[in-house]
Amino acid sequence: MMTVTRLDVADARHLIEGAAARAATIGVPMCIAVTDESGQLVAFERMDGGKVTSITIAIDKAFTASAARKATHEYGEASQPGAPAYGIASAIGGRLMVIGGGLPVTVDGVVVGGIGVSSGTPAQDRDVAQTGIDFFLGQRSDGAA
Repeated sequence: MMTVTRLDVADARHLIEGAAARAATIGVPMCIAVTDESGQLVAFERMDGGKVTSITIAIDKAFTASAARKATHEYGEASQPGAPAYGIASAIGGRLMVIGGGLPVTVDGVVVGGIGVSSGTPAQDRDVAQTGIDFFLGQRSDGAA
């Protein structure tokens, strides 16, 4: 048998809270998705003004980051023509995202979920996602990272 560590709804709310605060600071309303370690949606928020077209993108960024255990921008680099993962963006029915803004959430060296952010530039999305993770890790009661 396996023991699985995953994000719960309270964890997801902390991730979204931190990410949404950063999005508000930079003035870009975002769509923010949090998935568990297997890529299944735990929580989602579309901030007022977040792009409707970014809903699915944010969810798929979180899915990619958690299920594949890799940041979406890393897939972006590896999926360019001539690179080892060229064409991977069409995998899994097109759900695998190769645009920055999806990050795995890691606790004690284990991927426990993912966060996906969309509506800004890839750099803004990535910054907001990282801020959500930093806020979540700072909120953990056991202080472990």
